[in-house]
Amino acid sequence: MKITGFKTFMQRVGTRPRLLLRIDTDEGISGWGEAYNHGPDWALVPVLDYLFEQVKGDDPRRVEYVTQKLIRKARFPQGAIGLAAISAVDHALWDIAAKALDVPVYSLLGGSVRDRVSVYAGVYSAPDPIECREITQELNEEYGFTAFKLSPFRGDLHDRRWGLVVKETADYFAAVREACPDAWDFAFDAHAKIFEPYQAIQLGNALAPYQPLFFEEPIRPEYFPAWHRLRAELHVPLATGESLYSANEFLSLLSGAGADIIQPDICVVGGISQMRRIATIAEAHFTTVAPHNPMGPLAVAHNLHFAAACSNFSILEYKLETTSWCPDPYLPVDGHLELRPDRPGWGIEIDEAALSTDDYVHWERQLPTRPDGSLAYC
Repeated sequence: MKITGFKTFMQRVGTRPRLLLRIDTDEGISGWGEAYNHGPDWALVPVLDYLFEQVKGDDPRRVEYVTQKLIRKARFPQGAIGLAAISAVDHALWDIAAKALDVPVYSLLGGSVRDRVSVYAGVYSAPDPIECREITQELNEEYGFTAFKLSPFRGDLHDRRWGLVVKETADYFAAVREACPDAWDFAFDAHAKIFEPYQAIQLGNALAPYQPLFFEEPIRPEYFPAWHRLRAELHVPLATGESLYSANEFLSLLSGAGADIIQPDICVVGGISQMRRIATIAEAHFTTVAPHNPMGPLAVAHNLHFAAACSNFSILEYKLETTSWCPDPYLPVDGHLELRPDRPGWGIEIDEAALSTDDYVHWERQLPTRPDGSLAYC
């Protein structure tokens, strides 16, 4: 079997652009992968065209060989765009290899270690406590969710004294706990908007009395000693990893005890092949994996098969988004995604007729400005 072509599709999931990749072979088996589109939106397309020239004619079932070829031919370490592109290639190769054997992808990863995959619902905002109860209750009744992720910020965190922001967050979580069933879990994602580690410690510890599931990415990811300090001084589980790219970065983070939970993105780090290396490093440091996944149905499928075969997986981020190009997505049942052992590859169908329509949407992050006119972090 030989790789004969790459075909990219710029599409959308909700209001966000997504890039899908189809790899074709001379035996008529095609595989599908997805890359995280950090932006610039169209940067991934020429990168994937370039990568195709490096692997055309290769046997797609040699997944490790092909992905290592792409990684090593770069010579210099790839960043966000390069590894995201390789992620899409890696996923498509696993899909082809599994379809060729008529088995699910997770069967090639050593088989499943669990019968179903736990998920939490991304709410991403900080709705008033009563509205929060209504939103989460609806998600619970329809899909069985009992875990949710909120923002810790109720407004502009730069327009008032920091101590008031901390108090407001603590009071808010207390009210959410009062309004919602006690059995439910709530995580809080600060989106790396805090610069000073001591402020992150203050905010996280203000959440502690109400037992958050985890406190996610309060500061920028680059300086690992700051994360080592955070975990040492926080009284809540500390989670991070969506902005890290390589197994080496996760090793640096965890060798200094910088997180309780890691959140690599399977469409960022180089695909399942690299994700498994990261998970092994985490397991050696008694750390669980809760993948970052604010994505669509194809990325959900990638994550499900990884989670099915990962011993130290804990819970998967899940965003309820429908698309025209995936008619049979994995949907939560009782707060979990069920495996599909009778369906080869990723276990979902991709409607190429729907993909052929121009449904691309441009999206950019909005950079906040502090009251003095200086730039904050998004």
